[in-house]
Amino acid sequence: MGFCINCGQQLHDGTRFCRFCGNQQPGEQLLQRLRIEAQQIQAMRMQMQSQQPQGNPYQQRRW
Repeated sequence: MGFCINCGQQLHDGTRFCRFCGNQQPGEQLLQRLRIEAQQIQAMRMQMQSQQPQGNPYQQRRW
């Protein structure tokens, strides 16, 4: 089950047009491409977070 990209109503998988608002829904190829792009972005964010120094850079050191 998915949701309409326009009105948010729940739709069956593979639905081309929303039965509530009539808006055309993205095809499976577009959805797959967006999923891949989202995974790539998530991997980049994880890599960037792992490269950042740990701890609070604004915290004062006590000698």
